[in-house]
Amino acid sequence: MVYDSSTTRRRPGQLAGLLAALATRLLPPRCLACGEPGEGDRDLCTACACALPVAGQACPRCALPLPATAACGACLQRPPPLQGARAAFVYVAPVDRLLRRHKFHNDLAAGRLLAQWMAPAFAGCERPGALVPVPLHRTRLRERGYDQALELARPLARRLRLPLRTDLLARVRHTPAQSELDAAARRRNLQGAFRVARGPLPAHVVLFDDVMTTGATLHAAAIALRTAGVARVDAWICARVP
Repeated sequence: MVYDSSTTRRRPGQLAGLLAALATRLLPPRCLACGEPGEGDRDLCTACACALPVAGQACPRCALPLPATAACGACLQRPPPLQGARAAFVYVAPVDRLLRRHKFHNDLAAGRLLAQWMAPAFAGCERPGALVPVPLHRTRLRERGYDQALELARPLARRLRLPLRTDLLARVRHTPAQSELDAAARRRNLQGAFRVARGPLPAHVVLFDDVMTTGATLHAAAIALRTAGVARVDAWICARVP
């Protein structure tokens, strides 16, 4: 008689689901934004869910919130290397607090929550050949212990069933934090910061990042990819600074 272990053992995904259900029963979810009881099995209360600053009309090239969906003046005067950019949220409360907790305070639960809520914003977009999170330099990765863009992109890629590629793009030059620089200095700071892997490349790549301010980081990564031969580079962003 052949013994089939699958009849008596649960798959890892099933076990994880059972453990999550048990944890929900024993520890009811709390809102990560305000601390009130969560809505259903989510770590967000009804009030904060309603207050999420979902991005509306915006410039299609840089995702800057606008009254209309036409390109903004800056993109008309100086077209960016991104063919399109889309943000799930505007970078205001409570998303700004959740992203800061995810990025600077090792709060991966806040990242998972944001990934869950932002997925619908990208579900209707044209599917790329690869979703590529903007990488950290290894020095910054050692300091932080994790890559905040990757931790957001991984569950997003699973939800949308997209190939997640962390091997296509590397950050090869350690640079000062972008938040400390003005727009012109940000562009200079990132010159030559990214390197694209050799080998076949997808024709369409979507870069993913947690926050977009001036777009300097995404533009530098897009230039590197397009120079290497990628025909189309778009960007998806969790939150856009208005």
